[in-house]
Amino acid sequence: MPNNPKVHYIPANPPKREKCVGIYCRVSTNSMEQLKSLTAQVSHLTRLTATVPQWLLSDVYMDIATSKTGSSRKEFNRMLEDCKSHKLEIVITKDVSRFGRDTVEVLDAFNQLKALGVRVIFEGNSLDTANTSSDLMVAVIESIAQAENESRSENIRWGIKQRAAQGTSKLYDRKCYSYKHNEDGHLVIDEETAKNVKLIYDLYLSGQSVVGIIKELEKRKILSPTGKEKWCKTTIDVMLSNDKYTRDVRLLKSGKSEVQYLYSDNNPAIISKEVFEAVQIEKKRRSNVRRDENGTAKRKVYKYSSRK
Repeated sequence: MPNNPKVHYIPANPPKREKCVGIYCRVSTNSMEQLKSLTAQVSHLTRLTATVPQWLLSDVYMDIATSKTGSSRKEFNRMLEDCKSHKLEIVITKDVSRFGRDTVEVLDAFNQLKALGVRVIFEGNSLDTANTSSDLMVAVIESIAQAENESRSENIRWGIKQRAAQGTSKLYDRKCYSYKHNEDGHLVIDEETAKNVKLIYDLYLSGQSVVGIIKELEKRKILSPTGKEKWCKTTIDVMLSNDKYTRDVRLLKSGKSEVQYLYSDNNPAIISKEVFEAVQIEKKRRSNVRRDENGTAKRKVYKYSSRK
């Protein structure tokens, strides 16, 4: 068909961008790795928004939790206010975990946006309130959030075990009474209070009970590790069981872990191993709890007393 010079081609008008979209991103720390993750989230979701002609990117909301601000969600709250003001109709986020730290927090956020009539898209989980019933959405969010929390907890536990096994855990150099950190972050003895630790061990081996030791410390006006005049029994008991005073540090010894890690010669000693072992034997002797051949715990009739 020959071209007609009087006929002009008029292309269709591009579809109008009708829906205002907000992108919400969150990371749990301000580490370099997490900040790179934040940048990747924003970049990916921005490109995703641009692929839908009817969507108009209205704003980007970014929360960064730090040691100073904790779990501050200032940007999330700003996004909620914009939704209440009808500035947003769609909210897109990477996945369920970005909306909160636990199931309760995620569901609370979801329900607030649902009540405002805002469409929510969890892009990484392929969840969209426009295509999923509310009841199913809630059920899926709960299951995903729970699974992610369990996975996160397991990863944390695995990381602690790995660092403990490799000897790189910072927990080995965690301070306790009579130790302080040097410039390199390693433990050194606080000579001023180390003599109090030695006194406590000596008093115990001389026959004093924990209560008797507390009375003696308070009589000598020796302040507790927290700077108080009063000492508590738990503090003394923990000090009398702390391997760290002998140069050794034991991690994951709560009894809930299937393994323990003992780091030898971790720090300078305040108490000799011989004195420490003698105290452990004496503690066992004084204990009013005994176990029968079946492992059942039973209490003795009489408690230990330092009175003659």
